[in-house]
Amino acid sequence: MSICVHCNAEISSSMTIGHATVCPSCGESLKSCVNCRFYDEGAYHQCREAVEEEVTDKKRANFCPSFMINQTEKTSSAQSSKEDALKKLKALFGEE
Repeated sequence: MSICVHCNAEISSSMTIGHATVCPSCGESLKSCVNCRFYDEGAYHQCREAVEEEVTDKKRANFCPSFMINQTEKTSSAQSSKEDALKKLKALFGEE
C-alpha cells in the first residue's frame, strides 16, 4: 500500500504517477522525494539511489528517473521509532 506523506491518504496502486500528478486528497505533488521509496534522510543527497543531481526541495515535484512511490503503512513507523530513540537517549543522559 502506498500513502501520501503529506496527508496519510491511501494512494491507489493502479494510479500512474507522473510529474504533474497530485494527491486526490490534499493536492500535494506525489512525484516528490518525500513520497519515494528511496528517500532516506541519512543517505547522501537524502536518496538511496545513485542520483547525479541533488533535488534541493524534497517536497516539490521533480523529474527523477529513479522515482518509485513509497510502500509504507498508514501508521508512521519511522516517526514512532524516532520518538522511541529520542526517549532512550534522554533516559541515557537522565533528562527524563
